Amino acid sequence: MRGSIDGLESSAPIGAMLPTVFADDDLAQRFVAGLDEVVAPIHYVLNCLDTYFRPSLAPLDFAQWLGSWVGAETDGTEPEPLLRAAVAAAAHLHRIRGTVRGLSEAIRLAFGVEPEITESGGGAWSARPLGPFPGDPRPRLHVHLRLPDPTPADHHRLDTLVAAARPAHMPYTVQVTAASSAERTPSP
Repeated sequence: MRGSIDGLESSAPIGAMLPTVFADDDLAQRFVAGLDEVVAPIHYVLNCLDTYFRPSLAPLDFAQWLGSWVGAETDGTEPEPLLRAAVAAAAHLHRIRGTVRGLSEAIRLAFGVEPEITESGGGAWSARPLGPFPGDPRPRLHVHLRLPDPTPADHHRLDTLVAAARPAHMPYTVQVTAASSAERTPSP
């Protein structure tokens, strides 16, 4: 958490900006020195304000708040690197929301694992009208996620995430299983 820093000196002391008549006035210099102590943190925040809006550089609590501001799909239990990545990608994910790619990226950012997604849709074109429709006639979406150590909370988190990021008309199912030992150990 951020807070005051003892002994923080102002980057723009007010005493040096006073008219010359107050330069040697001890009372005036001590009075504005007290103001410098109050204003110094504001100066430092304003000097690096752009870093507060970069999820990779912002303080963690501010990055979490920024995630709620941009609509990132986070629940506060993610490791810090995944949280920062989800906040940074939020605007991009809103552009591709409702697509398989958008759903896959949202799940990957939340869990750090690529999901297996099967869905009934399809796209095709035909030179002749009244051709067959692509995909299955009944809409469906199934998301399977393989995690090293799955918990019931992971299933709930995946269900919540898919419900929020899927197309609104699409019925869905989710499945979380344990990853096999070959999937857990990276190959050299």
